[in-house]
Amino acid sequence: MPAVTVSDITILPRVSDAPNSRARRVKSITTAPQGFEGEGFPVRRAFAGVDLADLDPFIHLDQMGEVEYAPGEPKGTPWHPHRGFETVTYIIDGIFDHQDSNGGGGTITDGDTQWMTAGGGILHIETPPESLVMSGGLFHGFQLWVNLPAAKKWSAPAYQDVRAHDVALLSSADGGALIRIIAGELDGHTGPGTTQTPITLIHATLSPGAELRLPWRKDYNALVYAMAGNGFVGDENRPVHMGQLTVFGDGDTIVVRAANQQESRSPNLELFILGGEPIKEPVAWMGPFVMNTKREVLDAFEDFKAGKLGSIPAIYKADAKKPLQRTDKLSGDVKPSSDADILDVHNAPTELQEGN
Repeated sequence: MPAVTVSDITILPRVSDAPNSRARRVKSITTAPQGFEGEGFPVRRAFAGVDLADLDPFIHLDQMGEVEYAPGEPKGTPWHPHRGFETVTYIIDGIFDHQDSNGGGGTITDGDTQWMTAGGGILHIETPPESLVMSGGLFHGFQLWVNLPAAKKWSAPAYQDVRAHDVALLSSADGGALIRIIAGELDGHTGPGTTQTPITLIHATLSPGAELRLPWRKDYNALVYAMAGNGFVGDENRPVHMGQLTVFGDGDTIVVRAANQQESRSPNLELFILGGEPIKEPVAWMGPFVMNTKREVLDAFEDFKAGKLGSIPAIYKADAKKPLQRTDKLSGDVKPSSDADILDVHNAPTELQEGN
């Protein structure tokens, strides 16, 4: 699990230790169910079983892998649409290519992030490069869906390329944890990702026995997903392990501790930490569309079928990156044969989900 590492953590700025801060209480701990997505890569659906109100402004989080592919096995997704939110794809191990109908795209690898604003509508595809398909290899990453408020759901599609060397690096107060800020702000330090909805997104690695006390904005929610290893959350010392999501309640500090003993295959506690300012608007979500009302979701399906969410090949702007040199996997008819094909791409709900 390389992502971004440092040879000497002691030279990094340290998160301030606020002894008088109030630790957030543990509200719930849930275990992500496992399944398969797209053309067959394994996922853990981290937000399953959690109320949308506790997740707001987030909608969906999949841990993709960790899986060691044999030659010919790496999988991706077919062309598919989105509207009403942003997708954030973070690669820890392996390589992934992205291309969209707005002209965005690129290749991301260890510690890189691709950030796509679907806005009013876009088509995109995510696949391993042909070289990885041929060779096989390790693949591990995350895809997060960040909701957009009603006022921004119809914004123009956009794409950000966030490279591993651009993330802000910090150390915990005890020097036992490496903190990577992908987006947002933490203790006066800011990550490179630009967000439409105010959020903070972090990947943290805790050595055995290390404690992480993160100052956290009171107006943000707080979610911590254990992607590897085991440890304890909150001052209550609730045990957590790989594949579990902790939802924290009120307070101004997130507290996590790594267990003194870790498994040999996961020598550290690896955490995906996220929080944001709740939008507090109605949510209507089905498949690749996250809107405010059922009517808007149905309209999105109709607009997709009518070709209003984009075209393939993309129409590139004069100053856009050159299109990726892709295989025939990216060509052909982008319209699926049925609504079920659209709904099934990201392991998203096939029935309308509504909440506030």
